[in-house]
Amino acid sequence: MSKKQIESHIQVTSLDSDAAALLALESGLSKQLIKQAMNKGAVWLTRGKHTQRLRRAKRALKIGDELHLYYNQDVLEHEVADAELIADEGQYSLWYKPYGMLCQGSKWGDHTTINRYAETHLTPDRPAFIIHRLDRAATGLVLIGHSKKTTATLAKLFEQRLLEKYYQVIVEGDFSNHGADGLVTIDSEVDGKPARSHAKLLKYDNEKKRSLVQVKIESGRKHQIRIHMASIGFPVVGDRQHGIADDSEVNLQLTSCYLKFPCPITGEEKKFELPQRLRPAL
Repeated sequence: MSKKQIESHIQVTSLDSDAAALLALESGLSKQLIKQAMNKGAVWLTRGKHTQRLRRAKRALKIGDELHLYYNQDVLEHEVADAELIADEGQYSLWYKPYGMLCQGSKWGDHTTINRYAETHLTPDRPAFIIHRLDRAATGLVLIGHSKKTTATLAKLFEQRLLEKYYQVIVEGDFSNHGADGLVTIDSEVDGKPARSHAKLLKYDNEKKRSLVQVKIESGRKHQIRIHMASIGFPVVGDRQHGIADDSEVNLQLTSCYLKFPCPITGEEKKFELPQRLRPAL
């Protein structure tokens, strides 16, 4: 393997060295690079039947432990814009996820994920658990749980469709003449599964020939909004996979803007809206 990508797996047979020293010796990388990889989630520890990320080089090891290094220079050097805290409710929080930030890490690292960002920027410190996901290219509101119980309760709201959510997208074309009362319902299958989206015009820009559209989804299929809008002739701007392929540098214009659900702690109805400055603008 090249220096850009190194994968190492070693079993701890002696307690004379810490994890960083052992992995440095095995991989040929410096201890400093190993420690940086640890901090970014690229080092794992297996103890018995449990495997988890190892963040601290000085963590006490045991004979029989296994250390795993997944070093990918491109992944570890990748940077994204900062997330923004919208509301801190103690047991859960709402964040603005910027373009390119992930909702799930990989074995190669998790430093560009929204939950890792929340863990390292909340005061006081708390664990952060993903409840739902936005595509890497999408932006907007993401709900993060800070206890396993609260996370499970909120996840069930998504599963049972008891959580209301709206998105705003900018699409190619004039959406003003579509649907009764300006509302269009799209219920074509996505990946062979039932899916339904409701879309209505918010604003049309005659000069750019683009429309700002609000979309409410009743299901949460992968790329559902992008696929549904493209299927009726209004591809989302910046969607290079399902929309118009061009050389523009415009990011995907799809943003989660509104969430409403019963608070898992108090039971009261909670509403969260994304500030206008973070929404798509024609």
